[in-house]
Amino acid sequence: MTPIVNEAALGLHGQRSREETRLNRRILKTLSTPIALLLTLTGIAAHAEGVYLGDLTWPQARERLTSAPLVILPFAGGAKEHGRHLPMNADHVVLDHLVSVAVAERDVVAAPPVLYGWFPAFREFPSTEIEDPAVFQQYMYLAAKSLVASGAQRVVFLNTGIRQATGLPISVAAREIRAGCGVPTLVVSWDDLETSEVERFQEQPWGGHADEIETSVNLVLQPDKVDMSKAAPEMGAPPKTYPGYRPGKLPARQASGEPGSGIRGNPTLATPEKGRKTLEIMERNWLAALDGFAKEPTPGSDGPCAVIKDE
Repeated sequence: MTPIVNEAALGLHGQRSREETRLNRRILKTLSTPIALLLTLTGIAAHAEGVYLGDLTWPQARERLTSAPLVILPFAGGAKEHGRHLPMNADHVVLDHLVSVAVAERDVVAAPPVLYGWFPAFREFPSTEIEDPAVFQQYMYLAAKSLVASGAQRVVFLNTGIRQATGLPISVAAREIRAGCGVPTLVVSWDDLETSEVERFQEQPWGGHADEIETSVNLVLQPDKVDMSKAAPEMGAPPKTYPGYRPGKLPARQASGEPGSGIRGNPTLATPEKGRKTLEIMERNWLAALDGFAKEPTPGSDGPCAVIKDE
């Protein structure tokens, strides 16, 4: 597996091109996993590298969309509060990282990300929220449908929100694509990737937002934008112990009248090492999801939503 590397320390973070990112991932992988290099040279294990849809010309896009086993439609809150110590782009940075992993490691087409969405739990803070969930759901549906019309055989919705928040309208959009177009869809959310494996090194009793784990991840991906001097624990109520879906909310002002922090958990416990371990777990689960879903049967190029036909 490609190791998680602090790209800022190597001078890779910030204004780097996608080609530089891909090249450095390949170099790091070659240096750290000589067995993988040997397998590639002998032709035993080789995955075609993916592409970013926006980097292609339209003829290239038509060919890759119809031939690639997976097309990724990424979503993150482009700007959403993450406490006083993390930038509002925290979800977007993780999204970009996971997409870059997929493009570097698998034969995928990555569509441009959707950065406005529905996240009512954070509505009292500045954000890039679409307040109406029906509008967001329809947008995601139409964005996916346009990819299917252009030839996508399977669509993966990558959501760096959680299943029972932004994942709800995205899942409805995915189900409608599956029902109406016959094209297999998969929704992969943050909590599908950050599994209970993190409990091996997590110290906070519980968390959920801008906490020990999410802060640790950002200490790896964008350490220059994390201000640990402003990190403070705010645990909130413990997790419920009964069945059912209970929507949460992070208020900008607490019942006491004090300003809310926008945190659930203890970010003061964050470390880059925990971030690297978390990203390794998330990457492994992300690639496993892609590999499993790529085997799903497809309707071919003549599905009911396909409008671009082979000539």
